[in-house]
Amino acid sequence: MSARYWIGVVSRSHVERGVEGGFAQLCHGKAATLRQMSVGDWLVYYSPKTDMADGAPLQAFTAIGQVVGEETYEFAMSPDFVPFRRDIAYKTCKAAPIQPLLSQLSFIHDVKRWGYAFRAGRLEMTREDFERIAQAMEVDIGE
Repeated sequence: MSARYWIGVVSRSHVERGVEGGFAQLCHGKAATLRQMSVGDWLVYYSPKTDMADGAPLQAFTAIGQVVGEETYEFAMSPDFVPFRRDIAYKTCKAAPIQPLLSQLSFIHDVKRWGYAFRAGRLEMTREDFERIAQAMEVDIGE
């Protein structure tokens, strides 16, 4: 089975926590997208801001990694918040601003309204889009 390629929309501060802990958490902890992923799939994080609430605009791809864990599992962050996570092996990379890539990405249908593609908090992309983003992030995906 071929790998699939995903984008998760998450603030940079939250991305950093995931990279440090070796996990992905998307769409405020919902399980659905994580359950669609398989071992060997790739995840790229797009960060619109530095922090979720009051962060500065960033508009960059900030992390890239491959799904390694078979399970989507719950993790209690607090008594009131138990999100779902998936284990990811992150690659060393450089953040890549989205602006120079907008006209090259197939999921951007209108460059003037490019942010619309990210409104759902996650999306699947083509291998070609993934490779273009990985190259901009200066990461060797080893394939």
